[in-house]
Amino acid sequence: MTSKKELLAAFVLTLILLVVGVISYAAFPAKPPDQPVRLMFKGVAGNVLFTHKMHTSESGYDVACSDCHHNLEEGETDPQTCGECHEAVSEDEDVPAKTDAFHSQCIGCHQEQEAGPQKCASCHVM
Repeated sequence: MTSKKELLAAFVLTLILLVVGVISYAAFPAKPPDQPVRLMFKGVAGNVLFTHKMHTSESGYDVACSDCHHNLEEGETDPQTCGECHEAVSEDEDVPAKTDAFHSQCIGCHQEQEAGPQKCASCHVM
């Protein structure tokens, strides 16, 4: 049988390890990525999963950030999200609505580069 001293020692050790684990977790949190890894754009035709890695890496489409984030100033590295300029419904004639901007930017680039999906169902998932 296990003695009371052994049970107490096991309990104290468990408690110490729990406290050390909680402190370590709080002191060294996981660093979030510099940019979102994946984005899910919701639409009535189905959701579109966008991955920055596929679009920006040399083994992917090798697209520069400024090709999509066309509002970046010289030397700026923190782009705005699409929705900050392109609203769901745009009242400004010079700024297309978000869906229109995506379609012209994304489909146009895929067709121009002859890379990546070009049919609706290839991107839009119900």
